[in-house]
Amino acid sequence: MSRIRTLIMGAAGRDFHNFNVFFRNNKDYEVVAFTATQIPGIGGRNYPLELSGELYPNGIPIFPEEDLIKLIKEEKIDQVVFAYSDVPHQYVMHKASSVLAAGADFRLMGMNTTVIKPSKPLVSICAVRTGAGKSQTTRRVSKILIELGYSVAAIRHPMPYGDLAKQAVQRFANYDDLDKHECTIEEREEYEPHIDNGVIVFAGADYEKILRKAEQEVDIVLWDGGNNDLPFFAPDLHIVVADPHRPGHELAYHPGEVNALLADVFVINKVDTAASEDVITVRQNLHSINPEAVIIEGASPLFVADPDAIRGKRVLVVEDGPTLTHGEMAYGAGWVAARRFGAAEIIDPRPFAMGSILETYEKYPTTGPVLPAMGYGSEQIRETELTINNSDADLVIIGTPIDLERIMDLNKPSQRVRYELQEIGQPTLEDVLREKFGEAK
Repeated sequence: MSRIRTLIMGAAGRDFHNFNVFFRNNKDYEVVAFTATQIPGIGGRNYPLELSGELYPNGIPIFPEEDLIKLIKEEKIDQVVFAYSDVPHQYVMHKASSVLAAGADFRLMGMNTTVIKPSKPLVSICAVRTGAGKSQTTRRVSKILIELGYSVAAIRHPMPYGDLAKQAVQRFANYDDLDKHECTIEEREEYEPHIDNGVIVFAGADYEKILRKAEQEVDIVLWDGGNNDLPFFAPDLHIVVADPHRPGHELAYHPGEVNALLADVFVINKVDTAASEDVITVRQNLHSINPEAVIIEGASPLFVADPDAIRGKRVLVVEDGPTLTHGEMAYGAGWVAARRFGAAEIIDPRPFAMGSILETYEKYPTTGPVLPAMGYGSEQIRETELTINNSDADLVIIGTPIDLERIMDLNKPSQRVRYELQEIGQPTLEDVLREKFGEAK
């Protein structure tokens, strides 16, 4: 019987994971190619033989998703696996329709075939949409568990945008590790805050090896999810974050709705800046599909070092990139801080945008008058820097989780916005975690 010729649609994350855990050593299937989308510059590479296994001695080619239908026909593909996240349900079915019309089967893989079982307790923090507040929720969980006496490490959802063989297993304990691994802005945004809190971060491309390495060092492992993807590991406690700034999205995006259905605990974040009726809508939607889950409400209070420096200034706001792109938000914490602390004007960065930054605005037209912190490589980091420096702003408000001035030479003063999760009312995350794990012996 011939092997089932398979193509995996992805974005350098879930696609590689699904291959590693299900297809890599599976003689019933032949993965002919990956396609790549969402992230600039991740197509045109090869999934290397160091990761692909003995069935694929030449590795596996990665093509742009634009080649999908041509590949199905030319390579006589039997099935296509959809393996990326944070897209509307309608989008998924449009892709399915194209694949089916081209003659192949269309497949979504569930938890039973894609999760790895941990040997240590594991808490997963995921979301219904990108930009809902997973990162600060993970930081809050790590702080509570440390206060309960446990050692913890965070395993971050993959962002392998460079040399995949070198990125198989990565460990980040300090800023030097970030430089050693040539981390992008997107990676630094996720890793630096954990490092600042004394939490080691693991990431890479081979998550079986990553998990086993982390388990050797800590009592409890945290899965710090990306986009609205499902956890790669079977969790003992599954926490899912929802965003009342986008009411209804918890029921309308893939695979965020799956996360909602699986959740043990919901955190409805940003209730301090959302309309009360939108908070109620999200709460009702979540309860309607998963009535057994605990619901916690939280705020993301904003802090800047010198609020008076913002008042009366013309400011350029830099926001977390994925929140504006995949997440479809028009603004983020930086924009809220600019309004709250009295900026005279938030200037539109578009007239000053350079290269791929201008292309980002064209690809994601819902982005508001703010600058997404794009930095998937050194060239794009430089283009972001030039866009900021070319502007006529008095001040830059940095709403990303990292200090951009560590990797950019800005010609303007800046204020960095910080935000952490703060639960409101009862129950709290501490209540839930204490009940689940107790204090360390």
